[in-house]
Amino acid sequence: MRVIAGTARSLRLKTPDGMDTRPTTDRIKETLFNMLQPYLGGALFFDLFSGSGGIGIEALSRGARHAYFVENDKKALSCIQENLQFTHLADQATVLKTDVLSALYGIHEKEADIVFMDPPYDCGHEDRVLAALKELPWVTENTLIVIETSLHTDISRLESLSFAVEKEKRYKTNRHVFCRKM
Repeated sequence: MRVIAGTARSLRLKTPDGMDTRPTTDRIKETLFNMLQPYLGGALFFDLFSGSGGIGIEALSRGARHAYFVENDKKALSCIQENLQFTHLADQATVLKTDVLSALYGIHEKEADIVFMDPPYDCGHEDRVLAALKELPWVTENTLIVIETSLHTDISRLESLSFAVEKEKRYKTNRHVFCRKM
């Protein structure tokens, strides 16, 4: 896995050993960031369930002002920290070593620009995180939320959670759902 574009372009990132994380492939990451690029300049970016940190690092490399990385797996945390040092982006990052819900309630920002989440598939984490995001003052109608899910995850309940789907990009095995608070 590598950084696709920006200040850290072409640098290879470490990933945790084992099957506990699913690093986003370069092709999918490139497609995702082609869609996110208009929103990245000076953005406050959140990478929830960060894994190796590749998504947040790509956001920083492409112009995000600051990124929060939230992860509770020790091997993944070590990768995030090593990758941030290697890409020289550590000064623009906050790494939170905790579960996502605890982290969300402990963050005090004015407004998030982009929240990306890639929770373990088919475990129902999306609903719990979206319920929390709905209540947080720093998640506004302007905040773009991107959820990576399996293809068969039911997203019809997003509206009942007060989120409107703006678009969806499908790949062979997963998809990105773009939504905002209503």
